[in-house]
Amino acid sequence: MTEPLAAGVARTIQTKLVLPPDTNHLGTIFGGTVLAYIDEIAAITAMRHSGKAVVTASIDTVNFLSSAKVGDIFILEGVVISTGRTSMEVYVKAECQQIETGNRNLTTTAILTMVAVDSDGKPTPVVGVIPETPAEKELFKSAQERKQRRMKVNEFAKELC
Repeated sequence: MTEPLAAGVARTIQTKLVLPPDTNHLGTIFGGTVLAYIDEIAAITAMRHSGKAVVTASIDTVNFLSSAKVGDIFILEGVVISTGRTSMEVYVKAECQQIETGNRNLTTTAILTMVAVDSDGKPTPVVGVIPETPAEKELFKSAQERKQRRMKVNEFAKELC
């Protein structure tokens, strides 16, 4: 196992244009489209961190705060905020930028857990992460609490089956 990587090493930014097929009858981006973009950037971020293929294990939180409209520039940023033995928590934020004004609005935040897998699809170890920004450090500190919550939810789900 190698030394932990700084969070910025795998930080990933994607920019997209919100087009009519991405939107509903109100001209705002579909939530499902946003979720697909979030899953994609989380996977890319986790692959860059681990150097491995990854699968999505969970989407812990998604907060839709505002909408992007047709013609807006949609900017997503992903960063690894904590790691387990084979898993990585990825924080994703999405903003929309209005072309005419240049103003940016935070539209969505999410935390996903991605698991690194080997060529046989089996979980494989990942290196740790070193948070850099104040926000990353806060998210890193609360990682164990989120993990415990995920475990409780998983146990509850098993009981329902």
